[in-house]
Amino acid sequence: VKFNNCAGNKGVRYETNSLDFKVRADGTMYAAHQVQMPSKQLILMVTAWDPQTLGRWEAIVRFLVAEKSQHNGHKPKGRKTVPGELAQQQSDTLLPWRQHHSANGLRRQKRDWVIPPINVPENSRGPFPQQLVRIRSDKDKEIHIRYSITGVGADQPPMEVFSIDPVSGRMYVTRPMDREERASYHLRAHAVDMNGNKVENPIDLYIYVIDMNDNRPEFINQVYNGSVDEGSKPGTYVMTVTANDADDSTTANGMVRYRIVTQTPQSPSQNMFTINSETGDIVTVAAGLDREKVQQYLVIVQATDMEGNLNYGLSNTATAIITVTDVNDNPPEFTTSTVSINTSAHCTSRRIQSLLRNGVAWQQKVVRDGTPRTTCTRVLTHSHFGSSRPRGPREKMQHFAAAVDYEMNRAFMLTVMVSNQAPLASGIQMSFQSTAGVTISVTDVNEAPYFPTNHKLIRLEEGVPTGTVLTTFSAVDPDRFMQQAVRYSKLSDPANWLNINATNGQITTAAVLDRESDYIKNNVYEATFLAADNGIPPASGTGTLQIYLIDINDNAPELLPKEAQICEKPNLNVINITAADADIDPNVGPFVFELPSVPSAVRKNWTITRLNGDYAQLSLRIMYLEAGVYDVPIIVTDSGNPPLYNTCVIKVKVCPCDENGDCTTIGAVAAAGLGTGAIIAILICIIILLTMVLLFVVWMKRREKERHTKQLLIDPEDDVRDNILKYDEEGGGEEDQDYDLSQLQQPETMDHVLNKTPGVRRVDERPIGAEPQYPIRPVIPHPGDIGDFINEGLRAADNDPTAPPYDSLLVFDYEGSGSTAGSVSSLNSSSSGDQNYDYLNDWGPRFKKLADMYGGGEED
Repeated sequence: VKFNNCAGNKGVRYETNSLDFKVRADGTMYAAHQVQMPSKQLILMVTAWDPQTLGRWEAIVRFLVAEKSQHNGHKPKGRKTVPGELAQQQSDTLLPWRQHHSANGLRRQKRDWVIPPINVPENSRGPFPQQLVRIRSDKDKEIHIRYSITGVGADQPPMEVFSIDPVSGRMYVTRPMDREERASYHLRAHAVDMNGNKVENPIDLYIYVIDMNDNRPEFINQVYNGSVDEGSKPGTYVMTVTANDADDSTTANGMVRYRIVTQTPQSPSQNMFTINSETGDIVTVAAGLDREKVQQYLVIVQATDMEGNLNYGLSNTATAIITVTDVNDNPPEFTTSTVSINTSAHCTSRRIQSLLRNGVAWQQKVVRDGTPRTTCTRVLTHSHFGSSRPRGPREKMQHFAAAVDYEMNRAFMLTVMVSNQAPLASGIQMSFQSTAGVTISVTDVNEAPYFPTNHKLIRLEEGVPTGTVLTTFSAVDPDRFMQQAVRYSKLSDPANWLNINATNGQITTAAVLDRESDYIKNNVYEATFLAADNGIPPASGTGTLQIYLIDINDNAPELLPKEAQICEKPNLNVINITAADADIDPNVGPFVFELPSVPSAVRKNWTITRLNGDYAQLSLRIMYLEAGVYDVPIIVTDSGNPPLYNTCVIKVKVCPCDENGDCTTIGAVAAAGLGTGAIIAILICIIILLTMVLLFVVWMKRREKERHTKQLLIDPEDDVRDNILKYDEEGGGEEDQDYDLSQLQQPETMDHVLNKTPGVRRVDERPIGAEPQYPIRPVIPHPGDIGDFINEGLRAADNDPTAPPYDSLLVFDYEGSGSTAGSVSSLNSSSSGDQNYDYLNDWGPRFKKLADMYGGGEED
């Protein structure tokens, strides 16, 4: 087999798809062992591949077998398989199944072939289905065979990428392939008879998708950030950019090369950086990086596949931002050698204006981490001054380390030096420091008075009388060159115990000082005073006076508890008593407990036993004491000088107890202090309250009865019984009683009534003729029952025909016997057509009926 890779065929290796044949390094093919040829033709696939470039080339070799079993090999010239030659290979027929026959014609055990891989280019334009290869068995001459394929791409997802003709064995690809989606397929070919019985063993088919350059390189980031120190030497590493290509990286389709397209700005050179075409490393290529001139560069990087071939490769770009970082290559320098500053006296921690703002400034560098490279150092300075960290990139602040005093120093001369914290970069031949002179003039201002001893502490006994002079708390005015007066006042006096003299600051008591007051904390009373001068503007200072009060024995002791409970018979049940004193040592315990001699029943019934200096026990002396509440006085005396005593009364409830020594329920009630007299008094109060309620109820009942039995007939002037009005009738009411209703009910004369023709007459008129006379109602009310009186009045009203309203049928729908107006039926519609009634449509819904009758034109 002849082969030429245009490189001398160094290291090229050959392989075949058959174990029976091999190829030497010079291309000679030979049989690996004795071979029995199964037919007159044998087809082999020879592959040449380069381990260094991983290139693969394939060729098909056909062997024709002579009758004497002498093999004459046809050696076609080797060639690199390209997609355009695939159609020639598709006409080949593979015989993956062959038979070995013995000399007597018997069938021997068969061996399967190794089918060479099938290469399919991606993105093929078709037409589809496109034939790949034909597979057949040599048994198809004897029986009918059906062929099928299984695996991913056939009967497994993705489905039906490949298909096979079951009769001819031709295998097809049904659509374009994408190597980036799937690079290879492994299928199995099957041969069965018409009944589905296996005729041959399944054969493995490997299909490889040939890569095409259909993907651009893609950068991992569109913007890359890097930095490099100014003054860096050529070849200094800056950053790395990376682009990936989805195509096959073993071929030129996926081999990416980098180059720099543009650099902005192009200062001091248009080619300050270069990039490694294979790795993407960006390094400096020229000197002259200066942060003070150019602080940042924008570099456009292009990545191209096909090993950087701009004619055939696909490209993409990204932006690299290169920041030039600062190094200490410039020493600091003052812009002015001298400066004068005015400041106020006694301004502790008052900062001087920065030297930059006063016309004295220095240049300073900042390293990559932001730490200033410049510091300000005091040289030949006064102890009143110090330096601090800069507030800005070019400031160093001077401040007062101590308060300056106009009365002590009116001016200061300072020498300020600025230098680098870090040494200058190598190769810088300049001075590393600079100096400037500063003159500071102190201006006198009105300073506040101050108390020399603040806080001032005095000690005295509590209880001093009102008006006692305690001390003089005076302030000092530091302004010696100003004639000013200082006046004093209270700022804080919680208990209002003190007074201060406004002119000399003398402190006197305004009330008795009590150590036991709530305003005392740890035996100390604290007050604050204000001292103010009369300067312009006025200034003031405060001072605190602390008074330590020494305790005296001014509080008698007290006993606890104030109430207790004990059994009526002596037992282990006793009352524990505790003594307490508001004073402190030595004016407290140990205490002395004793019972008074008067009344004598106290010592007769009770006894007290001292346990220690603060505690005692009270118990019964007699064998039995009646249940009740007893006031037991006890005298307790402290140990002060002189001692104080107090007689404390403890309310003791004596009650019957059970076997455990606890008060019973009945005993607790009895011991509650309600004796027989108290219970009787409570019962009497309850009876009196019930009697008062009963009397009130009886009085209310009597009043109700009197109201019902009272005479109903009163004086005629107050009688309103005739004034009962019915406003739902058309008759006269009380307003009509003062008028002559006859003027409204009949005309002046009766002629028209008497001459009226017989027929229908109005029945709502007053009757004509003699009116019956009824007895006049007595002026004095009838003394009988009120019901009889009302019934009598009702009968009189019913039988009086002259009294309105008249008891008659009123006819309202009768219009009379004739009318001068005539009938409305005489109104006829005009048919002359002269009148236009269309304007009725504009008069609204109330005239709609008329508009429909007259405004619609002539009727048919």
